[in-house]
Amino acid sequence: QEQVVESGGGLVEAGGSLRLSCVASPRSLSIADMAWSRQAPGKEREFVARINWISGSTNYADDVKGRFTISKDNAKNTVFLDMKSLKPEDTAIYYCNARPIVGREIWGQGTQVTVSS
Repeated sequence: QEQVVESGGGLVEAGGSLRLSCVASPRSLSIADMAWSRQAPGKEREFVARINWISGSTNYADDVKGRFTISKDNAKNTVFLDMKSLKPEDTAIYYCNARPIVGREIWGQGTQVTVSS
């Protein structure tokens, strides 16, 4: 069964850092790219960052540029989101998705990130 599983969320003070991880399975899954999105209470889900699985090229939402870094480990089908200088407005459920070369996008259940002021 194709799935992605996020981990690494938690509670952090403003200005702090967190690293999120997301593992896609099965290992044989042919991935085109993986991305992170987030959904804050009362708001729609929004794009955060994406990484191309072959080239490694990345793109970010404007409000996280310079603070968040997306990276990958191809051998482990894992994508990371390193978040620093966190702000209370970064509080949200963070979702990972994998876009296979063939087939539908695969979404995880999300991991909660809470930034206290």
